[in-house]
Amino acid sequence: MGNNKLIDSSCLKDHEYWEKVQQISCSQSFSILFDRYWETLYSTAFSYLKDREKSEEITHDIFLNLWRKRETLTIQSFSAYLRAAARYHVYKELKKKKASVIVYTAELTETEIGMTNHGEERLIYQDAERYIDGRLQSLPPRCQEIYFMSRKENLTNDEIANKLGISKRTVENQLTVALRHIRIQLKVISIMLLMWFTL
Repeated sequence: MGNNKLIDSSCLKDHEYWEKVQQISCSQSFSILFDRYWETLYSTAFSYLKDREKSEEITHDIFLNLWRKRETLTIQSFSAYLRAAARYHVYKELKKKKASVIVYTAELTETEIGMTNHGEERLIYQDAERYIDGRLQSLPPRCQEIYFMSRKENLTNDEIANKLGISKRTVENQLTVALRHIRIQLKVISIMLLMWFTL
């Protein structure tokens, strides 16, 4: 971060400081934004994690990522972006603690969250779907196969039975097992979604 002309920390709006950061890598403007939002982000993270070290780490990571990607990030609302980033980091941390069996198919960053609630919600629901699909891997292979034929290929129970050469009753029983398993996983997801939308 280079040397910059002294700036009055109260005279500009967030987007004006951010423009200076993007256009001329103004370290002072970045510091002003950091000072404005550090406590808010830290308090938000701590209120859910109850871990000072992890909350500080999340807050610093958000700002570090901002600086590193300052030339490419498109931010319509600085405060909204930071809130979204904080929510996502907290969500990931809580998910790690409450559901360590989740396997990510791709590492997502706050850059991919998007600037609107719709973008945030879309990622969360996609994550929830991946979680369910991941947990289905613990079911017996035939049970998995029948479930995916029903839900992903939209086949009827009769069609599945004919295709696999088994009875319709067997198909129904296997689907019952799979759906019971999913209901248990949805209890975990409901806690995560409640946290996300009330944060």
